[in-house]
Amino acid sequence: MYQISELAAKVGLSRTALLYYEKQGLITGHRLDNGYRIYSDKDLQRLRLIQQLLAGGLTLQECKICLEAKVDRQLLQSRLQALDEEIEQKQQSRQLLASMLGEGDLKAWHANLDKLAPDAHLEWLIKQGFNEKEALRLKWLSKDMNEHDLYIADFMKVFETLERWGPGSEVDTQKALSLVPSTAVNILEVGCGKGLATQVLAEHSEASITAVDNEQVALDRLAQRFEQQGLSARLATICASMTELPFSDESFDLIWAEGSAYIMGIEKALMQWRPLLPKQGCLVISDLVWKTDNPNSESVEFWKHNYPDIQPVATRIEQMKHAGYRVVAHFPQSKQAWLDYYGPLGERAKELESAMPNSAALKDIKHEVDICSQFAAEFGYHFFVLEKI
Repeated sequence: MYQISELAAKVGLSRTALLYYEKQGLITGHRLDNGYRIYSDKDLQRLRLIQQLLAGGLTLQECKICLEAKVDRQLLQSRLQALDEEIEQKQQSRQLLASMLGEGDLKAWHANLDKLAPDAHLEWLIKQGFNEKEALRLKWLSKDMNEHDLYIADFMKVFETLERWGPGSEVDTQKALSLVPSTAVNILEVGCGKGLATQVLAEHSEASITAVDNEQVALDRLAQRFEQQGLSARLATICASMTELPFSDESFDLIWAEGSAYIMGIEKALMQWRPLLPKQGCLVISDLVWKTDNPNSESVEFWKHNYPDIQPVATRIEQMKHAGYRVVAHFPQSKQAWLDYYGPLGERAKELESAMPNSAALKDIKHEVDICSQFAAEFGYHFFVLEKI
């Protein structure tokens, strides 16, 4: 026989809990003449059985039902299903926490969050210690905070000797400029990179050009080249994010963005840059689009992870009209522009294979070259010449 304090110590419960169990009819105490309550070994064993049932996820009331009647299999199956769902959720939570500590892969999590809440995702990355330039790269390149520094270093090593950082050609740039319906006086180029398009804009217009990029090294090279050519008076370079351009409304009559607006999202760029133009000011954008309604599954899978917002031309045109633009003209980028980028990139990747055998960045670049060579007929860049209305 056990006094209530002794029973509480054996089962690890409080005196208050045992009195509640007794009130619910789960155990039965007897009061002695001296006023003490005592419990039998049967009560002790029932409590231990109840504790096992509670550990299985049953409520106290459900434990009582199990003790007093045949086990309700439907009840147990329901509890088992709920427990399985809870375990799955807990496992996902554990995987996320482990990944954030560097013990797993965060790519899928980043990709999903960027789809659900892109602005909040970018803001959160910056709060983790990345500057905006690094955060934008993290979104579109490594998608893993823990591997980001190494990935970016390898990525930049591949591109450091290449003239082009994306598909493009002087011929396409000149063609797009010729389709702009008005003569530009002040041009803003967003994401100018090494300035290959900037050079064409300067050679085929008399406009002042403000070139914006988040790579100061690229801007320095551009400024140096313009100075050597005697064009520096027409060029201003600004190292800034395309998401927060430091200019007042209606500052430019032409905004130029070749292959760069995707970083912040085409629809967001269309809306956010529009105030910088006066009425009938123009915006020229090139963006990756589907050329077919039935792309190969490999193409779909690749772009689902690397550019989930890739759209057909017709969809982009509707988005542009909805954002308040008139589509003046549009045309596909030339095949030569595609080859002039992926040809040298593929050769550079082969050149570095032996020196970077375990590089995730090099592996991804090689895969991109393979996909973009094999299925080049299914997707490609497309120029859009737009006028603000």
